[in-house]
Amino acid sequence: MLRLLALLLLAIATAAAPAKEAAPAAQDPVLEKRVMTLAEELRCLVCQNQTLADSNAPLAEDLRNQIRERMREGNSDAQVVEYLVARYGDFVLYRPPLKATTVLLWFGPLLLLAAGFAVLLRRLLRRRSMEVAEMTAADRKRAAELLAGTQGERR
Repeated sequence: MLRLLALLLLAIATAAAPAKEAAPAAQDPVLEKRVMTLAEELRCLVCQNQTLADSNAPLAEDLRNQIRERMREGNSDAQVVEYLVARYGDFVLYRPPLKATTVLLWFGPLLLLAAGFAVLLRRLLRRRSMEVAEMTAADRKRAAELLAGTQGERR
């Protein structure tokens, strides 16, 4: 029974281990290192939360091949990035620059947080004012007497 449990735990542990496809052996290791370094700075347009270097999507492979081709043609990293941004927009950059078209991308989460806080504060204040408004005149008189300490004198 103990062996069966150990085998089961081993099977679960190995199934949960992340597997990654081996990169093909590059003809030019220097070029391949440049490609992968640049691919770490670019977003997979399909996965959106992975870099081009990490993604196994067919489009990511095509983009890595485009980067490789441009680098073989003698383009610098900046020229390759400029080409990809011109073709796919700032979204292809994993860290897009701060400019008029990306302001919402940079400050959108902060605006949503501020809006959520404003809604929460408004609801809390409204609830408080509703509780005060629901008091009748008799309740207010009794509260005032309690605060003044005159309730005990009446009895």
